[in-house]
Amino acid sequence: MDAATPSRVAGLDWASRLHAVCVLDSDGQVRARFDVPHTGTELRGWARRLVRLGVPKVAIERPDGPVVEALLAAGLEVVVIPGRQVKALRGRYGTAGNKDDRFDAEVLADALRTDGHRLVPLVPDAPETTALRVVSRARKSLVATRVALANELRANLEIAFPGAATLFSDVDSPIALAFLRRFPSVTQAAWLTEARLAAFLRRMGYPGRKAAAALLGRLADAPAGLTGPEGEARAMVTLGLVAALNTVRAQIDELEGEIVERLGTHADAAIFTALPRSGRVRAAALLAEIGDCRARFPGRRVADLPGWGGPIDPAVGQAQEGRVPLCLR
Repeated sequence: MDAATPSRVAGLDWASRLHAVCVLDSDGQVRARFDVPHTGTELRGWARRLVRLGVPKVAIERPDGPVVEALLAAGLEVVVIPGRQVKALRGRYGTAGNKDDRFDAEVLADALRTDGHRLVPLVPDAPETTALRVVSRARKSLVATRVALANELRANLEIAFPGAATLFSDVDSPIALAFLRRFPSVTQAAWLTEARLAAFLRRMGYPGRKAAAALLGRLADAPAGLTGPEGEARAMVTLGLVAALNTVRAQIDELEGEIVERLGTHADAAIFTALPRSGRVRAAALLAEIGDCRARFPGRRVADLPGWGGPIDPAVGQAQEGRVPLCLR
């Protein structure tokens, strides 16, 4: 084995309450196995225990969180092996392929032992980038929630109130939600006339170009909806989904404001906002996921390419052949 290979390595299988740890010697023999409760004291103590065992590197499936912070604080190198790769690696040790925390910890450690020369430790991003990543991913999650709720609302309307499902361009647009909050069923919408609908649209500040008469015609041409007890029950479902969508949309707006504010003060904002059609939110998402670690994308400027001349940009740096540093993402 290469002299640069560490004599011992460790693997950790992350869990919500109890993390499984396996320490291997250079020949692959298990040196230690233990579980670590997910508490601050235990995590710090566990990291120091690895140092005492002579472990310089730890393999783990995720690149963030208090476990990673404790390891980095103890001076240990952290290498991320994604869960999908761990799943594939299980086949090297048997055919069952079942998920087992203690076994996965050993798989992680052994992958680090045998292929550590191909893996590069995490390099943390700046705190500003990490914070931007948190709000950007939270917004992305809420957008997925909004889409799911809108699909559920549309499915409910197609049964209970078909005309309202396609009355406006988007079933979860502000004007559509305002309409459904006021007229959640066929029964309530029967009260509408052209003049009443026009007055409602004016009060809501409807920005569309469709006249009240055209919208009322859509309602009249749609299949009949439900009335009676089932119609009333569906109307309650509609109101519940409308309330949920209004809340989610409001929180998305809040997060977008936070994202724009944080992006505006980030040192790398100009790089990502200069990208074509990036916008603010998309630029922030790109920055959050790519990170600010220059070493992760080693290379040379255009001026450094053959025929252009110019020195190597020291801010970019060079990477060892076949190795690309992985930033904390």
